[in-house]
Amino acid sequence: MLLQIVYIIVGVALVIWGADRLTSSASSLARDMRVSEAVIGLTILAAGTSAPELFVSMVSALKGTADMAVGNVIGSNIFNVMLIVGCSAVVAPITVSWSTVRKDIPFAVGASLLLFLLCFDDMDSPHLWGNEISRSDGYILLVGFIAFMLYTFQMARKNGILPKHEEELGHVEEKEAKDYSRIWRHLLLMVLGLGCLIFGSNLFVDGATYVAYRYGVRQSIVGLTIVAGGTSLPELATSVVAAYKGKSALALGNVIGSNVFNILLILGMTAVVHPLRIMGITIVDLTMMLVSVGLLWLFAFTKLSVSRREGGVLICGFITYMAWLIYLL
Repeated sequence: MLLQIVYIIVGVALVIWGADRLTSSASSLARDMRVSEAVIGLTILAAGTSAPELFVSMVSALKGTADMAVGNVIGSNIFNVMLIVGCSAVVAPITVSWSTVRKDIPFAVGASLLLFLLCFDDMDSPHLWGNEISRSDGYILLVGFIAFMLYTFQMARKNGILPKHEEELGHVEEKEAKDYSRIWRHLLLMVLGLGCLIFGSNLFVDGATYVAYRYGVRQSIVGLTIVAGGTSLPELATSVVAAYKGKSALALGNVIGSNVFNILLILGMTAVVHPLRIMGITIVDLTMMLVSVGLLWLFAFTKLSVSRREGGVLICGFITYMAWLIYLL
C-alpha cells in the first residue's frame, strides 16, 4: 500500500512538470509555425494529453473490462469540462472566440450526442445493461474523427499561415534556418513533456486503481472516477497551466479537442479492436456528459467567455456528480 501511495505522488509530480513543458513548447511552436494556439490545442495538445485514455481504454478492453474502457472516456470528458474548464476559468477567465463557439464546441456536442445514441442503438429499454458498442459503431466513430481532423486542418490552412506581404518574405527566408532549429527544439521538449505526462499518469492510475480494488469498488465506478481522473491529469495540468500563463485559447482548445479525441478516436479504435459490452455505465453518466458540454457551450455563447463564476458552477456540478457516484457505492 505504501508503494502505491508513492506511485500516486510521483505520478502527480511528473504530470505537473510534463504539462508545463508541453504547454510552453506548444505555445512557442504555434508562434514559430505561424499557427493559431487554438489549432495547436485542438490537435497536438489534444492528441498528446489523450494518449493515457487511449492506452488505458485499449488495454482495459483487451483484458475484458469494457466498463472501465467506456467509463474512462465518459468520466474523462466530464472531468475535462466540469473540473478542468472550471478550474481554468477560476484561475483566469477564459476568452472564447466566435469560431470556437460556432464550430469547435458544436463538434464536441455532436460527438457526445453520437456516443449517447450509439449506446442505445440496439436497445428497446432505457437501461444500458448488456448493450454493446460494436465494431460497426466503432467505424462510425472513426469516420466522425476523420471529419473533425479534416475540418481542423482546413481551419489551420485558412487562419494559420503568414506572411501575406511580399516585403515580409525576405525577412522570413533569412530566419528560416533559425526557425527550423527552434521548431525541432520545441518538438523535442513537447515529446519529453508528453512522456512525463503518460508515464506519470500510468503511475497514478496503477496506484489509485490498486487502492480502489482493495476496498471492493465496482469496475464502472473505478473507470468513471479514479481511472478517468488519472488519465485526465494531463488535460487538467496542461489547461490550468495554460490558463495561468494567459493562453486561454490553448486551454479551451485542449479540452474540446481531447473530448472529441476521447469519443471518436479512442472509443472508435477500441471498439474496432474489441467490441465493448456495457454492464455498469448508466444513463445518468451519459446524460452528465451531455449536460457538461452543453453548459460549456451555453457559457461560451452568452458573453464569448467563461467567467470565474461560471467556472465555479462547473466545479459545483462536478462535485455533485462525484457525490452521486460515491452514494452508489
